[in-house]
Amino acid sequence: MTGDDFNEETALQAAEALAAVLARRTHRRKVMGQEVLVPGQLGDALRLPQLIARLRSRQRRQRDRAVQAFEILWDTLSPRTRDQVLRDLGWYDPRGLSWEDKRSNRRPLPPES
Repeated sequence: MTGDDFNEETALQAAEALAAVLARRTHRRKVMGQEVLVPGQLGDALRLPQLIARLRSRQRRQRDRAVQAFEILWDTLSPRTRDQVLRDLGWYDPRGLSWEDKRSNRRPLPPES
């Protein structure tokens, strides 16, 4: 899926899934001499909560700008992160499946607009 494939609805779904994927990541930090696991802060650093709020906005112009911002963000993500988001959403590329794959009853990638 490329960045140009998103509309308001799919961008919102993908942004929420991306926030969940980034929130599951943790890293180790030393606090007062002990190592502790700290939840990842990358979602906040990428301003995903604000982007999600703009995608839910009532103003059409705000939503359109948020879709464009998400497309730019999507293009900068690593392939691994994109795959995790698509897997969480249940989206896949039907052209990449073999004939024996039994996912024909699942929802494929959103149609290109």
